Amino acid sequence: MSRNKRSRAAKRMDRHYKRQKQGTGLNLVALMDIFTILVFFLLVNSSNSQQLQTKSVDLPKSIASQLPRETLVVTVNGNSILVQGRKVADVKRILNSSAESIEGLKKELLFQAKKTAAPLNEAGQPEREITILGDKEIPYALLKKIMVTCSENEYSRISLAVMKVSEAKAT
Repeated sequence: MSRNKRSRAAKRMDRHYKRQKQGTGLNLVALMDIFTILVFFLLVNSSNSQQLQTKSVDLPKSIASQLPRETLVVTVNGNSILVQGRKVADVKRILNSSAESIEGLKKELLFQAKKTAAPLNEAGQPEREITILGDKEIPYALLKKIMVTCSENEYSRISLAVMKVSEAKAT
């Protein structure tokens, strides 16, 4: 059937479908929505060094004003010592041991030290930063052994994490 012999409805349908074919393309509105949701998701789930608190550790309270930096994190609770969430030692064994340093912690610190370069101090020794998240109930003898082990294994810049409270609550 030729074009001229078609009905008016058929001609109208042809014009309608031609217009739709010309308007096809990339829908940028939907694409922008997807990217907005993706950016929001990444912002919410990005790691935040200010949130060091874990459920198994009750940090001591302080009015310290300095915020924590991204460092290697050693978590100490009543049962175990963890480096970046990985168990390296048992607290009871360490407290019963007469050794000044902790072998499991030493191995993990050396492993972590190999991953990154560290600034050198005046003596030419590497000087890395570490943050200790210690439960407020851990014995001082345990904390001392952890700090000795850290300082002997290139982690001489030691920070202790605390829970910040207002000055009014501290008094």
